[in-house]
Amino acid sequence: MSELASPDHVRTAQEVFDHHLLAFSQGLDALVADYTEHSSIFLKDQTITGLAGIRAFFDDFLKDIQPGFWDAFKIVRQDVSGDTAYLVWEAAPFIKLATDTLLIRNGKIHVQTFTALS
Repeated sequence: MSELASPDHVRTAQEVFDHHLLAFSQGLDALVADYTEHSSIFLKDQTITGLAGIRAFFDDFLKDIQPGFWDAFKIVRQDVSGDTAYLVWEAAPFIKLATDTLLIRNGKIHVQTFTALS
């Protein structure tokens, strides 16, 4: 059994980041699987903590996506350093610029910041 397949393996920040990006094409359950009940997402006007709130946030985000959004989606920059992942992306004309920063602990997203300019 490989280390990645081991039940004792704790995902690295890079593995969590890669999964999180892929999860958008896999649906709501895959997205929420990267968080815990103690995870928080900081937005410009609120902080969401816990799985129920995070699930509702991503459910709303996915439902609000307009036709053409994913075709316009482009990663401008992505980087991982230690337990922190950083993403800059755009989906013009829907979102001109957005950033996500993820603090990853014990193989899960502990804190995420998200800011988008439309």
